[in-house]
Amino acid sequence: MGNICWNLVIQVSLVVQALSFIVLAAPAAYVDCQIPSPDPLANCPNGTILVSASGSHDAQFNTIQSAIDSLPHDMSHQVILILPGNYGEQLNITRPGPVTLLGQTPHPTIQSQNQVQIHWAAANVNGRYTDNAFTAVLTVAPTLESSLTGSGPTGYPVPPNTPFGCVKFSAYNIDFRNVYAEYAAAQSLAVSISYANAGFYWCGIYSYQDTVYVGKLGNAYFYRNEIAGQVDFLYGFGTGWVQHSNLTLRSCGGGITAWKGTNTTFSNKYGIYISDSFVNAANSSIAASIVGKCYLGRPWNNLHRSVFLNTRLDASISPGGYKTWSGGAPFTNGSNYGKGTLMAEYEDYGPGFNTSGRLAGNITTLLRVNQARQYRTPRDVFMTPTGSQPNIAWIDAGCYTW
Repeated sequence: MGNICWNLVIQVSLVVQALSFIVLAAPAAYVDCQIPSPDPLANCPNGTILVSASGSHDAQFNTIQSAIDSLPHDMSHQVILILPGNYGEQLNITRPGPVTLLGQTPHPTIQSQNQVQIHWAAANVNGRYTDNAFTAVLTVAPTLESSLTGSGPTGYPVPPNTPFGCVKFSAYNIDFRNVYAEYAAAQSLAVSISYANAGFYWCGIYSYQDTVYVGKLGNAYFYRNEIAGQVDFLYGFGTGWVQHSNLTLRSCGGGITAWKGTNTTFSNKYGIYISDSFVNAANSSIAASIVGKCYLGRPWNNLHRSVFLNTRLDASISPGGYKTWSGGAPFTNGSNYGKGTLMAEYEDYGPGFNTSGRLAGNITTLLRVNQARQYRTPRDVFMTPTGSQPNIAWIDAGCYTW
């Protein structure tokens, strides 16, 4: 099919609490490999590894991690095709070379039809683990230490000689689910990206608290995903970009975003950016119970940076938009809100966007055109570990819509 994603869609409803599209064509370089066929590998790149939970089609492996463990620790590009099924395992990618995980599906442009489900049940209840990192369903990081969250304003002190990890991790049509509880019991990560570049395309990412962690020197791009949570479900130190996706509120707690900025010798753009997306309650009963109660985010430290761009907000969002960490006034003790804090919106819309409420709250920054320009595309924000730009070669070029 060539290395392209077809991005033409027709939005059929902005009223329903979901993201509905009529898809006009198929995505991605790997669509021929993903579509089911009598010989699953017939249309896949040479050397593609086959995984089947049931052992069908003479698959080389019946767990995904065993396939990952078989890969050489080098810079070669490795592709793994995963047949439909439920896989109860934690995944850990440490190799530096590109890794592509493909979920087999007859519907590669419809995330809700994904047939590969990866689930794990873990939460850091009462400090059960020494770090939140141990709860993740998927971890992409070169070392254990590089993946650790740590504590305090700057988090875990990753050793300075730590090498960068996977230069291009890509996942297509896979759902990652932390199923510890049907509520926010404690930190329970679904995906964790540190010292690595990772792209998620038509994936589902589900938990309740701390669903997505983008750690230090992590870059993560989410395209046409559903990301679901309740408390601080986009958090980290690195840089994340959410494009044409659903952020699904399973209830309210903390905020959608919680970021810790980092001082560097260069001017960095670390933060989380949500663009051309939809924020909706998970269902009608939840929607009725959380009207005006959810926040776009709160600052994990005083260098928090998050920006919602041209995103539709349902009625769940508080009129004030963002809040401080403590809930008190900015610049007060415990607020985590300082001169370096940016909690911003640009051209958001929908029943959850309230200009007068944002201004009255005096926490949310409403960006003007010239202010938003530096955050308008992934090219503007993703950096190499030394601060060089652009750094977008690891993103599927056909799923880059600018």
